[in-house]
Parts: sequence; C-alpha cells; structure tokens
Amino acid sequence: MRYDVIVVGARVAGAASAMLLARAGLRVLALDRVTFPSDTVSSHQVQVPGVVLLHQWGLLERLRAADTPPTHRVRFDPGHVVLEGAFPSLGGVDTLYSPRRIVLDAVLVAAAREAGADVIDGARVEEIVVDERGRVCGVRAATRSGQTLHATAQLVVGADGKHSLVADRVGARRYRERPVRAFACYGYFAGLPTTVGELYQRPNRSVAVFPTNDELTMVYIAGPIGEFDSFRRDIERCYMRTLDGCGDLGRRARSAVRVERLRTTPDQPNTFRASSGPGWALVGDAGVVMDSITAQGIGNALRDADRLAKAIVTGIEGSVPLDRTLVDCGRLRDRELSAMYDFTTQLAKFRPLGALGRRLFTSVNDQPGETDRFLGAFAGITPVDQYFSMRNAARIIGARGMLTALTNRGTVADVATHGDPGLAA
Repeated sequence: MRYDVIVVGARVAGAASAMLLARAGLRVLALDRVTFPSDTVSSHQVQVPGVVLLHQWGLLERLRAADTPPTHRVRFDPGHVVLEGAFPSLGGVDTLYSPRRIVLDAVLVAAAREAGADVIDGARVEEIVVDERGRVCGVRAATRSGQTLHATAQLVVGADGKHSLVADRVGARRYRERPVRAFACYGYFAGLPTTVGELYQRPNRSVAVFPTNDELTMVYIAGPIGEFDSFRRDIERCYMRTLDGCGDLGRRARSAVRVERLRTTPDQPNTFRASSGPGWALVGDAGVVMDSITAQGIGNALRDADRLAKAIVTGIEGSVPLDRTLVDCGRLRDRELSAMYDFTTQLAKFRPLGALGRRLFTSVNDQPGETDRFLGAFAGITPVDQYFSMRNAARIIGARGMLTALTNRGTVADVATHGDPGLAA
C-alpha cells in the first residue's frame, strides 16, 4: 500500500497529525499497537492553548459532549498564601479541560478516520523500512488478525511516545537531556467535588486536583525521584499523607470513594530529539518530552501536530522541499518549547522557596488581575520566561520589596528552582 504519510502511533499527537493531514487531502495511514478506546498514564490537563486548537478543529464540542467538565478558575496554594484566579482569554478560550485519555484519544482517532485517514489499531510496527539511499520509505507491521502489513510513503512520522520505536530505529539525536527528577502518582475519586482547579506546593511535593469525566476528580501528586523507592513501599499511606498536608484535601479525599487503582510512575524523562531526517519526522513526546509536573504534554502534542502537519503539507504540495520545511519546523518547535522545558525541569528539583519567591506570591495576591496573569504563564498562554523574569518580578514586587527580599538572601533562583512557578534564571 502506498501513502503520502505513515504515522506510527495514534494517540494525541499521532491522531491529531493524521486528522490534519487527511483534512488537507493527503493519503494517510496511522498505526497503533493498542486498540481504542485505551487508557494510558497521563497528566490529563489540556492547557488553554491546546483547547484553542481543539476548538479550531471542531472537536471541543465532542469533548464537552463526553461530559468533560471545564475548569474556569484555579486556586494555587504554595503554603504561605492562597491565590485564586482565572485564565486570560486566548483565541476566545479561557478554560482548560482534564479529560481521561479513554475519552480524548477516542475523540481524536474518530476525527482522523472521519477525515479519511486509514487508522489501524492493534497493529504493531516491527520494522522501519529504509531504501538504498538510506531514506526511510515505509513500515512493516503485524496486525491483530495475524497478517503482515507492508506500506510505503514519502514520510514516516514517529508519534509513538517517549520510548519511540521510530526515533530509536532512525537514531534520532538526543540533546538538552536532563535526568529524571520526579515521580508521579494519581487516582480518581467519586464524591470529591471541587468548584475550582486546585494546585498545592509543599516541601518535596506538588499536588493537582481537577475534575474529569464520569463525575470523577483526578488527584495528582509529584515528588522527588530520590524518594520513589520509599514511596512505592507503601503507596497508599504515602499518597494520603501528602493529601493530609494540603489544607482539607486529605479529609475530603477520605470522605470520598477512590475508584480504580492508584497509577504511579517514575518514567518521566526530559529530552529533546532531532525532529526530522531523511524520510522521517517526530511529533509529540517522541520529539520532546518533559516532566509532567507542569502538565504540558497534551497541549505540546496538539501544537506540535498542528505545526508539523502544516510543514508536511507545504513540503509535499508547495514549492519548498519537504526536508527543508521539516528542518524549519523543528527549529520553530525548539524555540517555542525551550523556555517551558527549562522551567519544568527546574520545578521538578523541588527546591525550597526563598524570600524572593515568598514576596513574589504575596505581591501577586495583593494586586487585582495579577493572579490571572500568573496562571496564564503557568498554562503557557504567556511566555513563561517573560513572566518569571527579574524585570517582571520588579514590576510586581516593586523596588523596595525587591531590595528587601534580596537583602534577606533571596535570589532570582529562589522561585525558578523551587517546586513553584517562579523567576527564570
């Protein structure tokens, strides 16, 4: 079978890419080893920029129709002050959603099929085929019926996640790699209503509480990777002890009913991979993956799919060679993700909040509208390095407050390397 593009992996990044390419008139094959609907470990949040894309693609109403509750406001509690605000509007959207992946992935796969892409689930890719020039030209896969599928294409896209087979087989170069710094654990609760999204920062812990499908509430915690072995020896006790340290969250969780098992993972690599090469490209976590502590993964996957699809269409149907458009796409990806990547990997160090950080959050709380701007940066609406900069901190805190904080051994790194959002070093 001959296609314009073969996409390996059909979850968020892969299904979105296949849908966009098929809508542009290209012949697309998408393969995934799982059968849909299928769950997977996830940070859940579709940050506002990702919701904007779902809205533009006509898929947001489908997510809503699946009873995915919106989050309009968020409460952020770093321990010494409580901030509450709303997200700034972006493209007419000011809301985030936290769908379960059995819902979100199914919506995207259905949209890809409706657009005309051939989506085959339960198909395990076994070989990335390379021609005599060294250019990737297709795949060989085993289907769930036991047949062998051979397909060729101008381009093979790896959308197969952080342990990408495609990236491994083509030898995609890694760079800006950081060690694993945090583990994650989350569960679902029935009867734990929340009127706002909740974020807590405590010593060596980050906690998020957001409503999800089926009238459930997802409660996520993160901790330093060095504590993972002790944490997993008694997951239930350690998990609840963390919630007990977050205001009344522990009490509320105990009065609710947890459904399903707790999901726990230390598998949180931080790395960039080369975005493309002869006959291949990477999208989503296959190309750039970072710790879930900032919950950027789904939004990054959607934006990456949008960016890559435009580059592929231009390269196949336009006057610019495909390899050139893919290189340009990769450079744009790196520029757009670098600041949030650095911010995320610093957050995952869980360093204590110093004088400048405490003063910053207190000042944000004292100024009308500033919490909304703060949340906008954390959600990726405003460039994170611009908001958490020394210049912006001086605007928020004021010259006298900055002097006092710095005199008390506060530094620009106080917030940037703490487990709270903060100043970029």
